[in-house]
Amino acid sequence: MLIHQHYGKRKSLNINILELGRLKGVMLKRKITKQLWDWKNAKKKKCLLVLGARQVGKTYAVQNFGKTAYKEMLSINFKERETDRSIFEGDLSVDSMLTALRFRYPNMKFIPGQTLIFLDEIQECPEAITSLKFWTIDGRFDLIASGSLLGIDYKRASSYPVGYVEYLRMFGLDFEEFLWAKGVEEDLILKLYDLFCEQIPVSDAIHSAMMSYLREYLALGGMPEVLSTYLEQRDYRMADRIQRELLRGYLYDIAHYAKSEEKVKAEKCYLSLSKQLLDKENHKFQYKEVEKGGRAQKYFSSIDWLSTADMVSLAYLTRDVQYELSDYIREDFFRAYTTDLSLLLAMKDFSLKQHIVENTLIQNTKGGLYECLLADILIKKELPLYFYKNEITKKEIDFLTEKEGKIIAIEVKSGKGKANSLEWLLARKNIGHAYKFHDGNIGKENAVLSLPLYMAMFL
Repeated sequence: MLIHQHYGKRKSLNINILELGRLKGVMLKRKITKQLWDWKNAKKKKCLLVLGARQVGKTYAVQNFGKTAYKEMLSINFKERETDRSIFEGDLSVDSMLTALRFRYPNMKFIPGQTLIFLDEIQECPEAITSLKFWTIDGRFDLIASGSLLGIDYKRASSYPVGYVEYLRMFGLDFEEFLWAKGVEEDLILKLYDLFCEQIPVSDAIHSAMMSYLREYLALGGMPEVLSTYLEQRDYRMADRIQRELLRGYLYDIAHYAKSEEKVKAEKCYLSLSKQLLDKENHKFQYKEVEKGGRAQKYFSSIDWLSTADMVSLAYLTRDVQYELSDYIREDFFRAYTTDLSLLLAMKDFSLKQHIVENTLIQNTKGGLYECLLADILIKKELPLYFYKNEITKKEIDFLTEKEGKIIAIEVKSGKGKANSLEWLLARKNIGHAYKFHDGNIGKENAVLSLPLYMAMFL
C-alpha cells in the first residue's frame, strides 16, 4: 500500500521496538504491484509501458504480477530473442501478429482477457513500439511493455502510439520499500506517520533504530540486486561490488546508446556527479568540474541526454516562489542528481560507506549526502525538483516542490543549524508547508516544523 493512499490519523501511538527490528527474510515487495493491479482492473485500458533505468526491477515486477494475475503469460525479451523481432515486421494487424506468435510459441494458449503479453526491452524493437496502438484498439489481450528510455527512439518508431499507451515510471526501492525488506511491518510505519501528523516526538529508542535503518539505506541505495545481496549476506563489501558493477553497466549504456558525439561527454558529466554533490557545497552543476575550462556550450546537450535517459534528475533554480514553480525556472542554472543513491555511492571509495554506517561523516560530506537522500526520496515520489536563491539577501532554500497545488519548501541540515532561510521565506511567500529535515527529532522552530530525515517518506 502507498503511504499517501492509506495513512491517516490514528489513536494508537505505541511502537514495540523489538517488532521494529524483526527480519522476516528477504522479500523485495514493490509499490508498483498495486499500480499494476489497478491497471488490470480498469474497465477501459490501454497497453501499459513500464519505463525506468536499467536494473530497477521492471522485469521481475511485471513477471511476478503476470504469474499471479493471469492464467497465461507470454514473455518476450527482445535482447535475448532477437528473432522475435520479425513477428512485428510488416503487417501489424493483431490477427497477423497473433498468428505469428502462435506459430512461434505453439504450447502457449492465447485466451482473450486471461492472457498477458509481456514485451520486455521493447526499445530494441521499434516496430513493437508501433504495434502497441493496434493491441490497444483490438482490446482482446492485456499487454505490458517494459524498457529503458535510453533506447526508445521516438523518431525510429514509424508511428509512435501517442494516445494509445499508459505509462508507469519505475525506480529503485524507496526508503519505505527498504523498510519492508528489512521486515518492518506496515502498521509500524503507519504509527510513525501518526507521530508525523500529530507532531509528537519519536521515542529515543525508535528514533535511534530508524536512523540506523536510514544510514543503511543511505549506504546501499535502492537498487534491488544491491539490497537483496546485502540482506542475504550482510556484507557491505559485496553490496559495494554490485554497486560498482551496476555503475559499469550504466557507463556501458552510455557508450551503447548515446550518439557518437555525446558518448565521452555524457560519461564525463555522469562521473563528475560525486564531486559535484559530495566534495563541495552544491550551488549548481558546474561544467568546470567535468573538464577544466568546461562550458555549457559543450556539455549541456550531454546533460540533456542523461536526463532524457533517466540517469539523472535535474533540480532547477526558480527566480520566484510562486505556483507554478516551472514558470519561474532558469534552465541554465540547475543541480543534477543520480536517480538512485547506489550509483552515486559507486563513484566513491568504500570507506564512505563505513563512515555512513558508523555515523562518523565529516560535516560537509554529511550535508551533501543528506541533500542527495532528500533528492532521492522526492525523485521516487515523482515530485518536481526546484531550489531557490535570493541574490540580494543570499537566502537559499535547498528544495522546493509542488504537491496538490501547494508549494513545499525544504531545508536539509546535517547539524543543529536553524532554518533561517525557511523562516524568511515563510514571512514573505505563500508556502503550503515548510520543513527542516535533520538527524534530530520532531520539533518546532517558530513556523518551521523540524523532522527526522526518515520522515521525508511521508511527504
